[in-house]
Amino acid sequence: MSISTKRGDDGSTSLLFGKRVPKNHPRVMTYGRVDELNSALGLCRAHAKNDSIREQILEIQKDLVVMMCELATDDADRGKLSEKYQGKLIDLSKVDTLTNLVDEFESSKGGFKGWSYPGNTVADAFFDQARTTCRRCERGLVTLRDSGAAVRPELIHYLNRLADLLWLWGREHS
Repeated sequence: MSISTKRGDDGSTSLLFGKRVPKNHPRVMTYGRVDELNSALGLCRAHAKNDSIREQILEIQKDLVVMMCELATDDADRGKLSEKYQGKLIDLSKVDTLTNLVDEFESSKGGFKGWSYPGNTVADAFFDQARTTCRRCERGLVTLRDSGAAVRPELIHYLNRLADLLWLWGREHS
């Protein structure tokens, strides 16, 4: 199968499970933002100086792929999504994992010490770019939810916690 199907030449795309929508549909815009975040995290992972942080970023990237699948699912197909991704969807335990990483980092390195200017190092600039991209994703989820789409609160919690963690990791790389 080729990646170039030409089916999107008319400005539409397929959601998971086949429903077609315009490429500017709020759902498509939202999972596209998460895709941007995943790419930004790839740059962070490539430039992170700490092996543990690199491993944690990879796990987060895996979570984001599942989040994109959930966001690319029409509300009518949520049952199919739950079956296909049973045990892999973002849940409170994944939010707690990020919360614990924030807590551990703050207890070992110290908490918030004031704002900083991105760009002290290439790595810290990438982490700050990923953080701002994460905040854009978070706002997109809220917008999608407020438009009437089913958006589980755990997704918003996850991105909120991730943005905090990215800020801390950026300071680690300053």
